[in-house]
Amino acid sequence: MNKVISVFLIGASVLGSAQVKLAAKANVLFKTDSPTWESVKGTAVKVYNDSGKNSTGYNVGLSVKIDLPASFFVMPEIYYTTFKTEFDIPDPLVNTTIEAQSNRVDLPVLLGYRILGDNLGVFLGPVASYNLTTDNQFDDFKENATDNFMVGYQFGAQVQLQKLILNARYEGAFTNDQRNFINKNTNETIRYDSRPSLFLVGLGYEF
Repeated sequence: MNKVISVFLIGASVLGSAQVKLAAKANVLFKTDSPTWESVKGTAVKVYNDSGKNSTGYNVGLSVKIDLPASFFVMPEIYYTTFKTEFDIPDPLVNTTIEAQSNRVDLPVLLGYRILGDNLGVFLGPVASYNLTTDNQFDDFKENATDNFMVGYQFGAQVQLQKLILNARYEGAFTNDQRNFINKNTNETIRYDSRPSLFLVGLGYEF
């Protein structure tokens, strides 16, 4: 018990003396297959050719950066995220394209390392997501989400120039977004089981 109390007191002392910074951030999201340069470049070409249709989304939120010893920092964040994914019903008799709209609350908790003080840092960590979208209608299909909670991961880097923050990151998934789309006429169920990987680039402002 004494050891637990000692660890708690040491942790509280570190956080109490740490420098805490708050920032507002906004990012543009691009769906991509992997964090490789070839995949990101292919995504950029697709976004340009499609004028961003069904390829981009955005998020906005707040970020708290807590400096730790030895150039480390922890950065919990909260975002409202929105994007959509279109897919065709795999049935030649049903000519319908369904939009799986994702309106989420994302909670990344990132551990970072300051490479050049506050000017350049890298980070990684888990992200928990809660999908707010339920019961959407698409022609004869009604959405029925089976699991609104998802877990993924992020890694990336950020550059800070005085109060302005530039950041880029990749988001992958540990669990998928699972939904059923039920035909109201035939009760046919189309299962959506996916969570696209995302490449995010954006701006922030530190208060």
